[in-house]
This record gives sequence, structure tokens and C-alpha cells, in this order.
Amino acid sequence: MSIPQSGGGPIERPEQLAEYLASGCKPESAWRIGTEHEKFGYCKDTLRPLPYAGKRSILAVLEGLRDRHGWTPVEEAGKLIGLEKDGANISLEPGGQLELSGAPLETIHQTCDEVNEHLAQVKDIADAVGVGFIGLGAAPVWRHEDMPVMPKGRYRLMTDYMDRVGTMGKSMMYRTCTVQVNLDFGSEADMVQKFRVALALQPVATALFANSPFFEGRPNGHKSWRARIWRDLDPARTGMLPFVFDEGFGFEAYAEYALDVPMYFVYRDGRYIDALGQSFRDFLRGELPALPGEKPTLSDWADHLTTIFPEVRIKKFMEMRGADGGPWRRLCALPAFWVGLMYDQSALDAAWNLVKGWTAAQREALRVAASVDGLQAKVDGIDMRALAREALALSHAGLKARARAGGGGMIPDETHFLDTLHDSVETGMTPADELLARYHGDWQGDLSRIYAEYSY
Repeated sequence: MSIPQSGGGPIERPEQLAEYLASGCKPESAWRIGTEHEKFGYCKDTLRPLPYAGKRSILAVLEGLRDRHGWTPVEEAGKLIGLEKDGANISLEPGGQLELSGAPLETIHQTCDEVNEHLAQVKDIADAVGVGFIGLGAAPVWRHEDMPVMPKGRYRLMTDYMDRVGTMGKSMMYRTCTVQVNLDFGSEADMVQKFRVALALQPVATALFANSPFFEGRPNGHKSWRARIWRDLDPARTGMLPFVFDEGFGFEAYAEYALDVPMYFVYRDGRYIDALGQSFRDFLRGELPALPGEKPTLSDWADHLTTIFPEVRIKKFMEMRGADGGPWRRLCALPAFWVGLMYDQSALDAAWNLVKGWTAAQREALRVAASVDGLQAKVDGIDMRALAREALALSHAGLKARARAGGGGMIPDETHFLDTLHDSVETGMTPADELLARYHGDWQGDLSRIYAEYSY
């Protein structure tokens, strides 16, 4: 979840809302890669989720990273709730999931080095206090009542609201983890093409990274239960955004969509003010019930944009949001997959040609089928495994064309980061399929074994 935004002055003209989004346009030389990933922490002796405070806790991990690895603390109401260092930040999801939001970097080599360093630091602290971390799309055993609540005002408000607008909002907040990549766009036209390709192919990412076949101690009938949860969270702020494919779509149309998404809060003087279900349009008129007579700033607009959760989201950059959290190798594969498709124009054009004939109904059906069947999904003659193979080939070609060397020049490009995905397509086995095979095989239904065998 995002931290409060800052640096935006008063909104004096409605056009500023779209202009804010457009201000993210950058020349290709300035395009960067920002990788985010979440993981579950647990006590090694009890296999229970980490509380916020105590000897074995989220707080102990944050304090260890601060004191032993030089991270700068971020506090809310006197509580340590995050860390910052070198353009990256560490934050807490509602149930204590630990998230790294990486710095904007130039290559997958760099972002993978960042991931490796972060996980090594976390393991250093975790081992010292008897804590483990595991990368999965959904908590395999824990129930809602088992989960701690992190001391963040934003989360208290969201928790109260979730049951009013859907059935699975609290499950999303407290018992799911994702990996995502944030990418840049060069112009409005570039944003539109990337947005459309990203939405259409997001089910491929869901299938390739499916890693949540268990929930509350047993198989749940889905390869990605996390993706299933998102389908019943809040229809006003989630989904595949069919209007993105309408003629004339651009920054203004996205701003109009965002204005109609009900608000969660307004952040003032270190406090989250309850604006649940209220209208940003009313806020623009100075008629927000939560702050009568007050008009918003661009910081308020930036905050509001972080409360919208479609499969692809734009702010001043674009976020790919369809993948489950997972094992170490796939934390680097996810940004590699999307960078190969998005940062080479030939690959992007070919990807658009691949998906441009699909209807909104087909795109939604692929989203649903990916969560249930993963790479075995089939929709209207579209075979997910074959589609993933084509998308991977385009991504591979895009990364090869980028020719960003690593390893001091010894590695010619970034294509090897896709190897784990190529393996999945060739075998038909995603992480979820591997977990189910273990569960029904040598684990003999003992799901507690997942912690020792799949933790970082």
C-alpha cells in the first residue's frame, strides 16, 4: 500500500487532474524500472503470523533493518511503520506483509541486485529473532482472525469500509501478497498503447505467476486465489477497465474515471480523515462532507489515485498488478517479462497485434480463467499456455533488442531473467501446480511443510 503523497499545490483548474498524469511522460532515455514485492512473515516455532510488536515481530525486523543496515525510519503517530534508503522504501501491508518498493533503476540486472540485497538483509535480521518470510500469493493456512493489524490510519478506515462494497476486501488486505513492476511512458499515445497491451495480457502474468492454490488450510480450487479475491473486492475501483480500449482514451478519460471512484480518506497533519464513499468531484467544489469548504491539493489527488486498484493502474507511471507474490527467481522474472514487452517498440507493436482483436468479454473471461486454471485456461479458442509462449517470445525479443548488459559486461542482455517462465511454459507447471503436487504427494496433505520448504 502506498504512503501519503506530497508536493502538490492547490487544484485551481479541473484540467490539472489530467495534467498531473501527463506530467509523468518521460523521454525513453529516462525510463526506469521500479519493482515492488510483498512477503508474509511468521514465527518459526509456531508458524503464526508476526504481530506488530514484541521480540519476534514486524517491529523487531524494521528496527533491525534500521540499526544494522542503515535504513531511515518512517513513523506515523509515533509508530515505526516503514523505512527509506537510496530511493527505495520498505512498508507494511495491513496484516504485516513486508513490502519492498524498489528504487527506479535502469536495468533488470540492477533491480535483481536490489531484490537480492533486500532479501539477504531481511534474512539476516529474521534469523536473529526467530522469524521466517515466505513468498506466496495468499496466506495458505491463517484465518482472518489470526491476522495482526498494523498501526496505520489508512488501514483502519479501509477495513471498516470493505464489507460495505464487496465480500473479499479484508482477505485482500490482510492475507494476500503480490509482485509488481512500475514502468514509464513517453507520451499520451505511448501510455495508451502500453495500457491496452498491459490490461489484455495481465491474465498471462496471473497465470505464469499463479502461486496461491491454498487458503485456510486446504486447496481452494484456484491456481491464483489472490486473483479470485480481487474479483470480489470493490467493483468501483478494480477490474479490467474496458473504457481504456475506447476510441479517444487518454489521460483525461482516466482522470474522469478516477473522479467517480469513491474516496477513502483525506490526509491532513499526519492524520487520515474519514471520507469513505465521498466524492472527489464534491471535493473539487469545496463540498466534501469530511472537510466542508476546503478544496483539494494535487497531493490529495495523488493520494486518491493510490486508492484505485485495477489490474493496471496509472499515476505518473504505470503499474502491472496481476501477479502473485512468489519465490525468489520470479521476483526478477516479473519486471523482465513486462520490460521486454513495454520498453521495445517492436515488441510492443507485436503484442498489440496479438491482442487487439479481443473483446471486453474475452479479456474478462481470460482474467477469470487465469485465476482458476492458470496456464491450463482456455477461452473462446484462446489457449493460455500457447498465449504465454507467444508473449514470452515477444518479451525475450524485446529484452534482446534492449541489449542491456550486466555482470560487468559478461552478460549481454536481460533475457536470462525469463528462464523460469520459459520453464513453466514448457512444462505447463506454475508455482501453484508444483505446490499442489507436493501437497497431494510427499506432503500427504500436511500444509505446514510449506513454510520450511518454500521460505526465503
